[in-house]
Parts: sequence; structure tokens; C-alpha cells
Amino acid sequence: MTDAERLPWPEQLALDDASYREQFAYLLERSPFYREKLARFDPHRLAEISELPLTEKSELRATVTPENPFGAHLCASPDEIVRIYSTSGTTGTPSYVPLTAGDYENWVEGGALSYGASGVVVGQRLVSTYNAGPFVAGAALAAFDRIGVTHIPVGTGNTERLLEAIALLRPEAVVLTPSYAAHLIEREPGVAESSVERVLVAGEPGGGEPAFRAKLEQGWGAKVTEAMGIGDIGPSLWGECEEQSGMHLGARGFVHAELVDPETGASRPLEDGAEGELVLTHLRHRAAPLLRFRTRDHVRLWTSPCPCGRTGPRVRCIGRTDDMLIVRGVNVFPSAVREVVGAFAPAVSGHIVVRPQAPGVKQHPPLPVAVELARGASADDGLAEAIRERLRETLVVQTRVELVPWGTLRRSDYKSKLVER
Repeated sequence: MTDAERLPWPEQLALDDASYREQFAYLLERSPFYREKLARFDPHRLAEISELPLTEKSELRATVTPENPFGAHLCASPDEIVRIYSTSGTTGTPSYVPLTAGDYENWVEGGALSYGASGVVVGQRLVSTYNAGPFVAGAALAAFDRIGVTHIPVGTGNTERLLEAIALLRPEAVVLTPSYAAHLIEREPGVAESSVERVLVAGEPGGGEPAFRAKLEQGWGAKVTEAMGIGDIGPSLWGECEEQSGMHLGARGFVHAELVDPETGASRPLEDGAEGELVLTHLRHRAAPLLRFRTRDHVRLWTSPCPCGRTGPRVRCIGRTDDMLIVRGVNVFPSAVREVVGAFAPAVSGHIVVRPQAPGVKQHPPLPVAVELARGASADDGLAEAIRERLRETLVVQTRVELVPWGTLRRSDYKSKLVER
């Protein structure tokens, strides 16, 4: 652990305030997008950042032109840009993300602190399954190198090669999405006897859900920790330590975090147990900095001290607001449905799909949910009713639970789709 990770949070905020003021002045000087958006605002202090407008992804996309594929928030000149990534485009058209040399270095450093929190150390072998091609997640590969592990990149979509690497090279750690980690223990139960001691998951919510995590830890015979990034902000911003009590802000000093009400955009206090949509601001970014960017990640946050000694807030992602459904005024996250259903193991496999019947976010009850049974299990009306009742008690939502045979719901070697229209 570095001294920076132990720095008392008030001292970190004082440093961030100075960085924020410089970043604000830089935006006004070089970003046509923010020069117009912030014309009637002063920088104030970082503590007053909630007085500034939020930035929506749709706003940025609206400024993209054939002449400027990055958008009007671009600040760097062509000769300053050393790398161009793209987002995966899972929620729409991919966005291009340019980086200066300094931006890339900050990404790598923040990623190394995020993944390093998991306990992987110099000399250990780590197999990664992220594609190093056009996507932002590829930048995480350099973070593993920065930590000093013996890095074995395998990439996505080659399960045979991955299992062979685990068997022959005997790594202590693997890095993959929660969905892929779950798929592998179904396909190859023998991974529980492998050399793997740590499973580092990222890329989608789920790694922090107690029931889902327990399933992964039992199936792998290893400790599971999660990390999280936001494509437009950085690939690896938060990382969980061995206490498994939420992800620490590894990109501290580079990014400022806020919580807002997902419906109104009103600021919410950062306090133990607070929930809301995560909003992030670049503090030391040059190519295409973002101010109060809405991530659409709904998180729970903690500010109480962590026994590991790292200071600052910790978060756990509950789900994407893009996937959220509203049933009679109640917000329902599909990942939360999966967590409730997962507690019925070993009768169920843990795979679920929510199948809304109406277009849009608002749905009429009962909400249809397909629940996959465990291997060899048969449908049981009593089980379906028990799951339905637990969902009603826990999430305050009426559902229609359909039990489907094992293997019915699609597996993934990347991210799972929990909503099917």
C-alpha cells in the first residue's frame, strides 16, 4: 500500500481542490463544449462543485462531427494525443476516447492502485482475459505490468486457451468479468482445484453481491474481489481490498466522486450507507476532460474507516440505471433480482433474465422473471412461489417467476444481459 492511499481524506480533498481549480480554468481555455456550458459559472471550491451542471453522455455525442469524432469537449491538439481508445458501445454507439501521454500515465497509475488493492504482488502470475485491442479496458493490461506481476494476457473468447494457461502456468490470480467467472466454474468444475488463489472481477455489477460472490468463491476455491471503471473516465478507478467491504478509489487525485439522485440530479451527501448515481469529474486530465459526468452506475457508498488502512470513500455498484425498471413507483435493478434469487442455491443455477412486457422503463406488475434451475433439478411450484415471495419482501416488487431448465439461459465469456425485451 502506498503512502498516498493512507493520506487522511481531508488532506486529499485539499489537494484535489487545487487540481480542480486548475482543471476548471483549463476547460474554459481549451474546451468549446465547456466554455459554452460553464459561461455563467465560476470555479468556486471543489466543495461547491454540485452547483455546476451535470454532463450527460448524450450531450457529448451531439457534438461529434466527421471533422471531430471526439466531440466539442476535446481540449488537446493532434500532436498531444498518443492513444485513442473506444468504449464498448454496449449502451449505444461507441465513443472515441483520446489520451495524452500524461492521461495515459494517470490511467495506468490509478489502475495499478485499484487492482493492487486486491493483494496481488510482484512476482505472482496473473492471467488476464481483457482484449487489448480498441477498448478502454485494454489499458488495464499496463496497470498489471505496473504492479509487477508476471502478466499472462489471454484475451476474450478463447476458453480453451485460458484453461490451458491456468493448468500449465499455474497462476495465482485471474482477471475476468463476473459472468465469465461463473460460466467457467460450470464448464470446468476442476478450477476449484487449480493454483488460482484470487479471482479479480470487473466489467459489470455482480462481483460484490454476497450470494453471487459466494458462488464464485466456492466454485473457484479462491477469494473474489472486484474492480470498476467507467469507459469515458478511466478503465480501473475503484478496487476492492482483501476486507471485501467495497471498492476503494484507486484513482484518487485523478478523479473526484459525487452521488446524485438518479431522477432529479440533486446532490446527495457522501456518508456511510448512502446510495445514488455515481458522478465523476476529471481532476488532472488533458485530452478530453469531463466535469460532473453521469456514469449511470447506481452505487452504495461507505465513508467509515477500512481495516486495511486505505482512506477515502468505498463503493459497491448495485446496478446500471440504464437497466433499471420502475414497477409501481419502485426502482428495480435486475442485478438485485439476481442477488435475491441466488440465495436459493443449490436449487437454482443463479442465472436469471428479467423480461419486461412493455416498452420503456415503467412496467406493470407482475414483472416476468425467468429463473434457471440447478443442473438436474425439476420445476417446483413451491420453489417458484418462495422466490416470488422473497422478491416481494426484499425488493417490494410483484413478479411472475418462471422456472426454466438448467442450460436454458445464455452464458457469456464477457458480460451477461439480465434484461431481455
